[in-house]
Amino acid sequence: MYRTFLKISLILVYLVIIAGAVVRMTGSGMGCPDWPKCFGYYIPPTEEAELQFQPNRLYEEGQVIIVDESLRVASSDFTSGTTYNEENWSTYDRHDYAIFNPWHTWIEYVNRLLGALAGLAMLIMTALSFKYWKSEKHITIVTIVSLILMCIQGYLGAKVVYSLLAPVKITIHMVMALVIVAVLNYLVHATSTKRIAHFKRPFFQNLLIISIVFTLIQIILGTQVRQFVDNQIDIVGYTAKGLWLKDPTVSFYIHRTFSILVVLVNGMLWWQNRKLGYGFQKLNWVLILIGIEIISGIAMYYIDFPFGTQPLHLIIATVLFGVQSYILMESLKATKLPKIAKS
Repeated sequence: MYRTFLKISLILVYLVIIAGAVVRMTGSGMGCPDWPKCFGYYIPPTEEAELQFQPNRLYEEGQVIIVDESLRVASSDFTSGTTYNEENWSTYDRHDYAIFNPWHTWIEYVNRLLGALAGLAMLIMTALSFKYWKSEKHITIVTIVSLILMCIQGYLGAKVVYSLLAPVKITIHMVMALVIVAVLNYLVHATSTKRIAHFKRPFFQNLLIISIVFTLIQIILGTQVRQFVDNQIDIVGYTAKGLWLKDPTVSFYIHRTFSILVVLVNGMLWWQNRKLGYGFQKLNWVLILIGIEIISGIAMYYIDFPFGTQPLHLIIATVLFGVQSYILMESLKATKLPKIAKS
């Protein structure tokens, strides 16, 4: 059961990443301007009328309405009178964003719902991990760490909303998701019953580490490029896609040029693996994923952002990071296996 919930947790974390990419693509990051609720509701409204003052209605503490383009929060449970009474409400003081777009709201809500489901799956996984306490204590400890990281991720998500999608906070939020993926990957591998032949090749392992670091750098640079694109969308609009990457910042050129190093390092790993017969078949997937990354990047720049290429670019990058980190764990675990004594 532990491994079942571990795999469910990993899948849900990736679904959260996918949902987050869709949120970025559609500009829905502020679809729910408060946290953890959405406009003060556990299930958000579908029509703007629900967020307007209504007479003779029971309001619960924390529920939100929009008045004069600002959010008002019910100070306590009360039934409204025939007219709006300011004494029953307080002004939302986290930020001044007060726009309701049902599409944006529900896209962001699905993102949060998946995050909550991932957190629940990890909580169950943590409870089940105590079966390893006597035999393999480190598995329980790392599982607890993964749950703590998920809680921190929720806190960072709130900070992203409160900051009105500050680029630095978005980047930290993204990096934390990758850390969680790496930790879950470790647990998947650590609890596997498969045995690997003895392997000890420091150069190959160091190159693997470099490839993972390069992927992480590319993802961070990519979030900066994405922020530039978001700013351009605010200026020129969604229809002028040809202008989104006109006169980009230096981050774009570094991101594009750095991809050459990514290809070279991973190509060297693939060649070493094939030539020396190390047996890491997942390196074939690494090259395929890098190929998709390059194609989607070229499409965005030269074909003016075809539909779906933005979230695809990010999603493939996170999958690439996961595959690379798993290969590294395979090699590191193999080095710990005792050598077979010669007869």
